[in-house]
Amino acid sequence: MVAPPDDDVLRARALHFQYHDGSPALQGVSLGVREGEILAVGGPRGSGKTTLLRCLAGLVRPQRGEVWFTGLPVHTMGPLARERLRRDRYGWVDPAPVLVPELNAWENAALPLMLRGTGRRRAKKAALEWLDRLDVGDGARRRPHELRQSERQRVCIARALAVTPAVLFADEPTAPLHRADRAHVLRTLTTAARSHGITVVVATDDEETAALADRAITLLDGRCVQTVHLPAEEESGRSGGPGAQAPPAEAAGAVGAAEASGTVGAAGTGGAAEAVASGPAGPVVRAGGTEGRAACSLSV
Repeated sequence: MVAPPDDDVLRARALHFQYHDGSPALQGVSLGVREGEILAVGGPRGSGKTTLLRCLAGLVRPQRGEVWFTGLPVHTMGPLARERLRRDRYGWVDPAPVLVPELNAWENAALPLMLRGTGRRRAKKAALEWLDRLDVGDGARRRPHELRQSERQRVCIARALAVTPAVLFADEPTAPLHRADRAHVLRTLTTAARSHGITVVVATDDEETAALADRAITLLDGRCVQTVHLPAEEESGRSGGPGAQAPPAEAAGAVGAAEASGTVGAAGTGGAAEAVASGPAGPVVRAGGTEGRAACSLSV
């Protein structure tokens, strides 16, 4: 068992995870996250985004594979060690706000700090600062039931940032927010992460959220895929002279690889072809576009 490179604060190697019914959630996912990087994990619902974040954060243990945090093997830690790691080094934001109903907003935001041993006065100051940054400072003394859902989610984000975690895991953090609120909250989160050197791993299917990240990966059926956009057909036609209509060589190769696997689908009305080739490593290949634009996705 070899530790990952020093510049990766987080690294996953060949993660496999199955649900209780035996259906796969992760199928050999590997990735590295550098210190201070904001990584967006995209993909459709059920693709494994939340499961990946939970494995990286030590909330669950993968059935196979490795998870490393700053050279520490998270996958071999016991429950208590992983709990201390989450308390001392990680922050977490759920899709829906989860707060202690008996505490007001600033007490909820300050709770992780006080659990770490920070004094009440210092913890309150930090919590109030983050509540103000997220435009919910006016409700600092209100209980959760007195706040709107979007305000409660802001309190949860303030709670995660107040401890200045080494890594912040955010699972669809803007899901409960109105569209008008999302941009401000995302800017605050990303600005805070960059100014404090916080590494962020965010699961999202929202393009605006993913656009603010330094890098994005996509999960599909529990596998990490990478999309490569190839030149449009019209550009290829110009380079080959007037009237040239031959498809790009790369797209032809992608479709050919899929045909060799025996699985090809076509959408005749739009002139788009889609091909899927699956081998031992689970590669996925697609070619499509009504204007001759092609893209191929390869399993990483």
